[in-house]
Parts: sequence; structure tokens; C-alpha cells
Amino acid sequence: MTETQSTTASEINRVSVIGAGTMGAQIAMVAALAGFSTDLIDIKEQQLEQARTSLAKRLDRDVQKGRRSQDEVDATWDRMNLTTDRDAAVKQSDFVIEAAVEDLGIKKSLFSELDELCPPHTILATNSSNIVSSRIAEATNRPEKVCNMHFFNPALVMKCVEVVPNPQTSSETVATTTALAEAMGKDPVQLHKEVPGFVANRLLNALRKEALDLYNKGIVDFQDIDTAAKTALGHPMGPFELMDLVGIDVVYLIRLAEYEQTGDPASLPDPAVKELYEAGRYGRKSGHGWYSYES
Repeated sequence: MTETQSTTASEINRVSVIGAGTMGAQIAMVAALAGFSTDLIDIKEQQLEQARTSLAKRLDRDVQKGRRSQDEVDATWDRMNLTTDRDAAVKQSDFVIEAAVEDLGIKKSLFSELDELCPPHTILATNSSNIVSSRIAEATNRPEKVCNMHFFNPALVMKCVEVVPNPQTSSETVATTTALAEAMGKDPVQLHKEVPGFVANRLLNALRKEALDLYNKGIVDFQDIDTAAKTALGHPMGPFELMDLVGIDVVYLIRLAEYEQTGDPASLPDPAVKELYEAGRYGRKSGHGWYSYES
């Protein structure tokens, strides 16, 4: 693919999201709610049905609480296309957001295929907060149209979206991605250059590192650290509660991914987090992490 064309936010009509997990499903719904024709793509029909059920429950609850009208929800579903036919969907897409598994090899293979399938003007973005897009862009012939567009969980609620260029990302791609985030009702944070963890997670990692250091040194119990974060700093939850919500496995694998990129031993997972991970105590999803959630 040698020809490149410029895309502005006003020219984006169709958005495709690849990966129908919690993040991908909610990103797709954000796009559809904002008025874009939207494809939610997954290789598993069962995953798409789970996404449909979860999104429907959330939107029905919004209608019941008066946050959205039924007409708005019906029109949104009319704009949503849940499909396993990736190739047919992305051939019509102006903007693709990848929200698949955090595996560099899989992402590079996917972006290489998307590069061949998508129209020349299509921007290819990854939702990854761990893998910078320069490591993926090299698998395409359009590195100037590749960037990170990082949403936060839950994407339907969280306003922040980090827009992160790689060294070859064009200013037009950054501007279009930022404008798309704004059109979706988000508050984009635009980085000038890529760095592992971006902005929010680097701030969060600093807090988490200090919290774990205080705990590991026996200075204070983790429950009291959470209490201090909430009552003194005004955080909605403490760092240990947040780890349980995000998933101990996610926290552990993010640190490993950062270590692979930096080679800095300081990036390795904290021993206490590693212990929980190896014990299968992943937080809320497993019923036990730092806290117990078993009934």
C-alpha cells in the first residue's frame, strides 16, 4: 500500500472496534452513542452475545434512571453491528480501534492484516496502555496512521482518553484521533511522544509503588493505606482496592510488559503482587485478592 490520504474527524463515518471484551464492547458503544456507525468485531460469536447482553443491561438501567431516552438507545443499537466477519467490516471503516489481547505478536499480525484490508485513509489505533504503537506500526505500511488511543475502564463512564503518537505518527492522525475522542464525549490527553504507561498509569504506578513499599516494610496495613487515600486524598478507592478492581493478573502482566520494554528491574512486579498472582488471587474477578469478596 503506497498511497496515503488524510482523514479528518468530520470525515469519519464508520468506526470498527476489534475485541468484544469489557473494554472493546464499551468503546464500541461509546462510538455508537456518539452517532457513528460502529462495528464490534470478535472471533467468537459467544463473546459478542455476552457483550450484547452486558451492554443492553447497562443501557436499560440508564433508561430506567432517566439518564437516556429509549429512543436514543434504540437509535444507538441501530448503529451497532456485532459481527465475526472482520474482513468485511474493516473494509468499510474509517477508524479502527484494536482492543484485543495484550500480546505483541498477535497485535502485529492483526495490524499487518488490517493494513491490507482497510482503505488507504483508515487510521489504525490500539487501546493498549502497555504496548506503545511504534512496536506495532512497523508491521504496517502506514505507520503515520498508527497510534495509541487509550480508553479507561469503564469506558462508558471514564472521560479520559490518552492519545499517544509514535515517532512516525502524523500530526493529522493525532488531530483526527483527538477530535474523535472529543466527538465521543471524552476529554483527551494528548502526549507529544510515547512512553510506557503514558500519563495516568505512570501517576498511578507511582502511588501504587509507594503504597506497596509502605506495606512491605511493615509500616502500615494495606487497609489503612486505602483508608488514608480515600479520607486524606479524596480518592474514590485506595490503591489496593483499585488493584483488586483492575485485576491482580492485569497489574502483574502490565509490569512484566513494561519490564520487557525498558529492561529496568524497577519495572518488575512487586513481590507481594507476584505472590497473589501465582496464588490465583486476582481480586474481585476471582473472589479474593488483597480483600476477600467471597459471600
